[in-house]
Amino acid sequence: MSEQPVIPPQAPTVAPSGPPPTPQAPSVPPRMPQASSGPHPGPAPSLTAAPSSGTAGTARYPWYLRFAWILALVAGIIAYVATFVIMLLTRNPTMLPTVLLVGAATIPLTVLLFAQSSRVGPLVPTRTVLVTVALGGLFGICAAGLEETIAGLLLGKASILLVGVIEETAKLVVPLIVLGLAHRSTRGGGVVIGIAAGTGFAVLETMGYGFNALLSRSGGLGALDSTLILRGILVPAGHVAWTGAICAALWFLVETSHKLRGVLALAVAYVGAIVMHTAWDATTSGILHILIGVISVGALLTLTILAHRAFVRRALPPAGKVAAGTRSTGAEYTIPSPR
Repeated sequence: MSEQPVIPPQAPTVAPSGPPPTPQAPSVPPRMPQASSGPHPGPAPSLTAAPSSGTAGTARYPWYLRFAWILALVAGIIAYVATFVIMLLTRNPTMLPTVLLVGAATIPLTVLLFAQSSRVGPLVPTRTVLVTVALGGLFGICAAGLEETIAGLLLGKASILLVGVIEETAKLVVPLIVLGLAHRSTRGGGVVIGIAAGTGFAVLETMGYGFNALLSRSGGLGALDSTLILRGILVPAGHVAWTGAICAALWFLVETSHKLRGVLALAVAYVGAIVMHTAWDATTSGILHILIGVISVGALLTLTILAHRAFVRRALPPAGKVAAGTRSTGAEYTIPSPR
């Protein structure tokens, strides 16, 4: 009888005391931060954060640019008085061109800056205004002087009736070039371009009249001073206003869809400027001069205010597109996109 293998007895399995062990989640390697190509992001915006004080895409227009016309007027008056007194005390004739330039340019420059500076920014690019002043004045004074001399040789004293036509037409040549080359950047700013051309013309003409008053038989420094002051005060009622009104109508004709209305406005402005210019030169009546001055200054001020309002409407975003809670200060302007 064969022997059976002896199997050793196994120890009984004893259940461990206490709760069963909690299964461990599989370990996940830590996530490395990814490099960012842009700037480090800031904290996430809160839904209750206070809104910004301005609108997107706008920048604040400095107050000293908005009111630059006041600064120009005050500084110009001080500069004129100082240079004139110094010329008298030193008896230095080389200061005469400075006195003529400051005296002739102060008020026209003030009017130009007032028309250019709206509450949200300049109506026309500054370089365009400067080019118009320089070229408009030089070409206008040279062309008008040549044509008036020829008219005087042909018609004698009757040529005074053509002075208005000659000068108002000569001052429009450079603005027409600006309209053809830079209409997009001067949209709505026809009155500023006209004032710029009239400013250049008026400054050079006033300097000439002042020099003639100094050299005349009954003239002198007193006649020079009175001529510069009188013509400076009358500038807003003369070349500046007439050319500004014509150019405002010219830009309106190009931009409006009502061409018949635009043609009518241009005809009224052009003929009206010539009539007032001719009447101013042909008469010595003080009452008529005052009437022409009131009409001219009123028209210039009205056209400037209308141009400012139209520019503000284009520059500021519509009320419906402003984010809830934002507030416009009225001293901001839209940053133009680069051309």
